[in-house]
Amino acid sequence: MSDPSTPLQVEHLEPDLRLLRCANPSPMTYTGTNTYLLGRTDIAVIDPGPDDAAHLQAILAAITPDQRISHIIVTHSHKDHSPLAAALEQKTGAPVLAFGAADAGRSPVMKRLALQGLQDGGEGIDWEFCPTHAVKDGDTITGKDWELTVLHTPGHLGNHICLAWNEACFTADHVMGWASSLVSPPDGDLTDFMASCRRLAQCNWRIFYPGHGAPITTPNTRLNWLIEHRLTRETAIIEALTRKPMTAEALALAIYSDIDAKLLPAATRNVLAHLIDLYGKNRVIFSDPLSQASLFSLA
Repeated sequence: MSDPSTPLQVEHLEPDLRLLRCANPSPMTYTGTNTYLLGRTDIAVIDPGPDDAAHLQAILAAITPDQRISHIIVTHSHKDHSPLAAALEQKTGAPVLAFGAADAGRSPVMKRLALQGLQDGGEGIDWEFCPTHAVKDGDTITGKDWELTVLHTPGHLGNHICLAWNEACFTADHVMGWASSLVSPPDGDLTDFMASCRRLAQCNWRIFYPGHGAPITTPNTRLNWLIEHRLTRETAIIEALTRKPMTAEALALAIYSDIDAKLLPAATRNVLAHLIDLYGKNRVIFSDPLSQASLFSLA
């Protein structure tokens, strides 16, 4: 395989599967959004990506005369994954499939936080996104020579899905090899994220194809690392709170001691996600109203 740090036109990953990487690298997207083309004749475009005219043309140019785009599948509605779906649907007539609109699948506690005024979690929500067809957990999406099973995996975002393809899985932003997934309330929910990780870990996967970065060739090892990483972070938060009550930002500064200042807001939201999860477990209490500025202490 090619160097994952190099922007690509078309990369052949295995029979009937190709990768197009959008030229939108950033601290949040790594080397860019991965758009997958699955199939031999009926092509499923998985995560068309951001509103980028050059990427749209690259997708269309990758379709040979004996092929057609039959499905456009969006794993979740962050702005680096879903906005191009509308233009691609207009160009091809293929339906857009996803779990639902931007707030679909949001947990009750995150709905309350959003109503209380907590703003979106930093990655940018595509609020205009609306699929042609909503899919649900366990649904099968079928082309002439491929079949995908929908796995609803909330956590990174409430409407996030993974797609099982035989013993491979398109994990989008739930499992990536270059970084742990951002879980940022009210979009992200750590309780849901951990449940989704444990659900995926029940299967013996061959390979993961993530939304950013290179394929993950030891998928179950990576899942176990993600779970342990979050549990380690939880322990660090509890240990810090044994010393004194702290805000989410103060905890982030204490725990992420060598963090780039530009990433502190994301780290703070990650810590807030842990604190909300710990509150749900009756491990912490906080000063009302619940926000990043709340003072948290052990229950």
